[in-house]
Amino acid sequence: MANYKYHILICGGTGCRASKSEDISENFKRILVEKGLDKEVQVVETGCFGFCEKGPIVKMLPDNTFYVQVTSDNCEEIINEHIVKGRKVKHLLYIDPDNKHEVSDSKHMNFYKKQLRIALRNCGFIDPENIDEYIAREGYAALASVLEQNDPAAAIDTIKKSGLRGRGGGGFPTGLKWEIASKNHADQKYMICNADEGDPGAFMDRSILEGDPHSVIEAMTIGGFCIGATKGLVYIRAEYPLAIKRLEIAINQAREYGLLGKNILDSGFDFDLELRYGAGAFVCGEETALIHSMEGLRGEPTFKPPFPAQEGYLKKPSNVNNVETFANIPVIFNKGWEWFSSIGTEKSKGTKVFALAGQINNVGLIEVPMGITLREVIFEIGGGIKNDKKFKAVQTGGPSGGCLTESFLDTPIDYDNLLAAGSMMGSGGMIVMDETSCMPAVARFYLDFTVEESCGKCTPCRVGNKRLCEILDKIIGGKGTMEDLEILKNLSQVIKDTALCGLGQTSPNPILSTIDHFWDEYIAHVSEKRCPAGQCKAMKRYIILSDTCIGCTACARACPVGAISGERKSAHTINQDLCIKCGSCYDKCKFNAISIN
Repeated sequence: MANYKYHILICGGTGCRASKSEDISENFKRILVEKGLDKEVQVVETGCFGFCEKGPIVKMLPDNTFYVQVTSDNCEEIINEHIVKGRKVKHLLYIDPDNKHEVSDSKHMNFYKKQLRIALRNCGFIDPENIDEYIAREGYAALASVLEQNDPAAAIDTIKKSGLRGRGGGGFPTGLKWEIASKNHADQKYMICNADEGDPGAFMDRSILEGDPHSVIEAMTIGGFCIGATKGLVYIRAEYPLAIKRLEIAINQAREYGLLGKNILDSGFDFDLELRYGAGAFVCGEETALIHSMEGLRGEPTFKPPFPAQEGYLKKPSNVNNVETFANIPVIFNKGWEWFSSIGTEKSKGTKVFALAGQINNVGLIEVPMGITLREVIFEIGGGIKNDKKFKAVQTGGPSGGCLTESFLDTPIDYDNLLAAGSMMGSGGMIVMDETSCMPAVARFYLDFTVEESCGKCTPCRVGNKRLCEILDKIIGGKGTMEDLEILKNLSQVIKDTALCGLGQTSPNPILSTIDHFWDEYIAHVSEKRCPAGQCKAMKRYIILSDTCIGCTACARACPVGAISGERKSAHTINQDLCIKCGSCYDKCKFNAISIN
């Protein structure tokens, strides 16, 4: 194996690939060959670094220099300056927004300072398509230890003592789930990985599979040994081609190394994996719907019990965990349950991965200890609100969660605190909103997603959510009534109490949380026919200010329906009956003579 003096790590996650990080990698390799440096410098395409806002990212080792927003045109300069001359390329370094100083090492960036990467420990550090790099970072050591000890009950007890809870949204204790599955005897059992990540703005599981697929394979194998399963299934959405590719490569490598298949590590234990593809149905994140989809049936949930641990895939005992849950398993065995349980809060141990998105400066993938506050995540790691706007709300838990206001910013993040606040952890989506967000419209956005993704099996979800959408349409369309608001609240509660599965039971949460915290906005929409955020098109009124308008006629010429009249060099007026609220006049006016009410 070559002994390289330098390593150029390039973010190879989907986000940076969309910004042509593959071209950067190829350009680096080409230039190194031309300069005869390819035997001294290795180019490695890794998984996601997390700091998506500043991608594509290139990290230089061994000095850990962190270059941001790199393009193919920068490759030769980086090689000439950094590799050949030993000088940092300053214009590619991150600039601290507080002191305007260059920061060359990611350890000193606010985005990373408060993070603790456990599930993401290898993302951005290793080549996900090279099993040797995973092994070099304690990969498969946990599996070897568990198989050598040959005590499934003791291994399950380790997971129970760690306090690990399912990271897919429900937060059920992982060790207890494994224990229940282990006690149900059958001629065949299944260990299932839920990689059907469907929340809007969520990309946690995808990034783990793209950057560290072997951690999931190792954990599933350990789990299979613990519950007595010899087969594993990964249910992954077909929209994740890069994750699928890297997972397939990792599975084949594990087989070649004797880490999957027959008689793993001469232990007598057999376990193998195969992939099953989903078509992007959000409801298939629910474990019974997921199992039905893998069986070739409609992806619809069923009443529980029986639980999958009793009757799951093909009516056999099955255990379902999501990607992030599995990614924590090897570390718990390698570092000990005591170490893991020392992180987090009393009832929520370890860390949580969040996809931070919305109106926030540092969009990206983060992993933080349970118990960190929303304020720390949004204003320190996230860098605050874009364009110096005012923070308004944060939606946690995706369509199943709720909007939390400024009064909750100092709430420690864990499963119980978020539920008590009227939201939930969910799988880890975190959407930040500023003062320009209309909260009834936000509720409408999430509910529309749920309506589209409902399987339609139960009436409360199929019909009830459609009625909620219609009421919200009336409200943001300027036609709502106080009676509509009462129906909205009552019907939301009925759906929560009567829907079949978690999708329907949590679908009204965005409505109920916005009603709780932004009731005044709903009242304004209904009583005053006014959108306080100025976003609802039906309620916008474009008014020409007579004392400011100079009669340049630019607005009249831009209006597509002839709603603006007036003589040149005289103040114009807008006929509100004709105005279609397209905003063309507002965009064309150079004198700030048009206001939006």
